[in-house]
Amino acid sequence: MGKSTSDPMEPSRTRVVIWFRNDLRVHDNACVARAAALRASGAEVVPVFVFDPTFFKTSKRGVARLGAARAKFALESVEDLKTTLKALGSDLLVRVGESEDVVAELTLTGANERTIVLTQTEVTSEETDMDVRAEKKCKAVARTGGGDARFERIWGSTLYHIDDLPFELSDLPDVFTPFRNKVESKCEVRGLIPSPSNGALGSVPTSAGNFEWFPKPSDLPFATPKLAQDCAALISNGVDERRAMDFKGGESQALARVKYYLWESKLLQTYFETRNGMLGGDYSTKLAPWLALGCVSPRYVVSEIRKYESEIMENKSTYWVIFELIWRDFYKFFALKYGNKIFHLHGTCSNRSAAWREDDAALKAWKSGMTGYPLIDANMRELKNTGFMSNRGRQNVASWLALDAGVDWRHGADWFEHYLLDYDTASNWGNWCAAAGMTGGRINKFNIVKQTKDYDPQGEYIRHWVPELKDVPAAHIADPSQMPRDLRDKINLNYPNKIKLPQRSYTEFGSTPGPKRGGGRGGGRGGRTAGRGGGKNAPKHRARAASIYESIYG
Repeated sequence: MGKSTSDPMEPSRTRVVIWFRNDLRVHDNACVARAAALRASGAEVVPVFVFDPTFFKTSKRGVARLGAARAKFALESVEDLKTTLKALGSDLLVRVGESEDVVAELTLTGANERTIVLTQTEVTSEETDMDVRAEKKCKAVARTGGGDARFERIWGSTLYHIDDLPFELSDLPDVFTPFRNKVESKCEVRGLIPSPSNGALGSVPTSAGNFEWFPKPSDLPFATPKLAQDCAALISNGVDERRAMDFKGGESQALARVKYYLWESKLLQTYFETRNGMLGGDYSTKLAPWLALGCVSPRYVVSEIRKYESEIMENKSTYWVIFELIWRDFYKFFALKYGNKIFHLHGTCSNRSAAWREDDAALKAWKSGMTGYPLIDANMRELKNTGFMSNRGRQNVASWLALDAGVDWRHGADWFEHYLLDYDTASNWGNWCAAAGMTGGRINKFNIVKQTKDYDPQGEYIRHWVPELKDVPAAHIADPSQMPRDLRDKINLNYPNKIKLPQRSYTEFGSTPGPKRGGGRGGGRGGRTAGRGGGKNAPKHRARAASIYESIYG
């Protein structure tokens, strides 16, 4: 009998599971590219997305973590990804359940069969702990039949790759400007990863599950039944007609927005002048919701900007959008450096503390947009009704809650997590921590009346969201409490008096608030609840994959 020439160690069958999470796209996606390469070697590819109940739970401060508008946007984004993958000849398995259970169910168990799970590297403990559980379960399942399973975690969420940082992560600057200066002078943004061609991922094995099923809001593990009903109503009836724009989730929508903002409207070239607006859809890029779920790659956005600069115009505005994306990188790496500290009351600074208060009346007024401060109330109502708030608005409402009212800032981060379409763990918790003065940098306390006069002098935005003030003259729109009594009576003003705020010296912070300058940040680009982070030890990026993943996942 002739001797077999096959390698006895070569697996008889290989399955590649692409576990999509916050990378809901096929363009510039390293996991998708890796899967296509493995498919070329004969592997079968199973893309999967899981609506995990972990992210729907109630926070420690009693707020449901994922609200109706966020769920609507996520459902749209997942459905769009499924449509794109089907057009490529593949598909997306969508499940509801514990991620580790779903991924383990996709693991091959036959003798000499191999499963490779590809997923984007995450940086905060809830996700990384989930990874560890999933990996352990997959390996245990594979061993039951003599098979093998392994995880490949691939970096892909930032503009600058972690391996290209010009410093050890433990030496990451704690404030933005030194970070920006270093990465801009010493790093290059990597080139785009090509999108897969038709058939590159192959067809999905039907034995992997029911690819026809797609969840309805009632199938999702919301914290309350009412949230499922609210989500269904948003899908059927649309979002509040006063919205800045109609956000729809998905890669195709994200790419269309980039095309519109840069190439069709050419709004990019005036971004610096308009970015502090609050009313309408065109004063800023509005890309944050799609960036948060990975429907668009930050590198793709920058590549389009560079093309725009080459072909049409390069100015401060074209640069400033890139500047904003570097802010996003900063908080991703900041979360990786400090781990769970960004979720703690006193943040990341060891030499600063504050006497935070529990003030139910102030917190309730802030959440409902009834503080008596028109700019705060308008922004909070926009958030609650649409899932969006401008960057200028976020800075002001965060400053008011944390620095004026002195309320535990984590209540604000929780509230943003529930409502913001562009919720992102690292960005929002890092931003809220900084807004509260708990990262050790300058304390930026905003004068709300002055901010109103600077950014909404005629009160157009305020009246849009606070109709009770429609007859208030512009001269009094920033502070209606200062209107003469006869004028208040004449217009029959029905608006709350300003919430009584505590006197604060800020000596407990170790320094008094500094003047607010341009280019800063406040209430953020996303958020998440306490008890999360990227592990105890900061990873050493120069050791490349091994020590990065030991630090994050070990």
